[in-house]
Amino acid sequence: MKYWLMKSEPDTFSIDDLQRKGVEPWDGVRNYQARNFMRDGMKVGDRIFFYHSNTDVPGIVGIASVASPSYPDESQFHPKSKYYDEKSTREEPRWMLVDVKFERKLKRTISLDELKKHDELADMPLVRKGNRLSVMPVAKGDWDFILTLENA
Repeated sequence: MKYWLMKSEPDTFSIDDLQRKGVEPWDGVRNYQARNFMRDGMKVGDRIFFYHSNTDVPGIVGIASVASPSYPDESQFHPKSKYYDEKSTREEPRWMLVDVKFERKLKRTISLDELKKHDELADMPLVRKGNRLSVMPVAKGDWDFILTLENA
């Protein structure tokens, strides 16, 4: 099993939206490295930290899991979609996604500022300066440590 962190702006799609829907395609990713993580790295059952970005208090707000193997993001094929990619074809799609399943909300938001204060997480991509990826791996040790912060 692998561990991941996926960012979403709560005004666009929040942990509450995922809870309401249960399972949802993680569409609209248009960064090749993030796409590669979903396409090549994620497997059904992998665990995900759901992270709210671009908000007053960015941070980890919940846990989800990967609910499907990767498959083409349909939005790339629709000219009226903001995620349309004219160079992508059904035969050779550029953009992939996975379905994400709600597991639970955290008891509290574990903020980015709080995560940055822990030397144990210094190597975590999320806390490194300049890392803006919306999908990233999380080391098992980091995952376990972050879960201990939930009750702090």
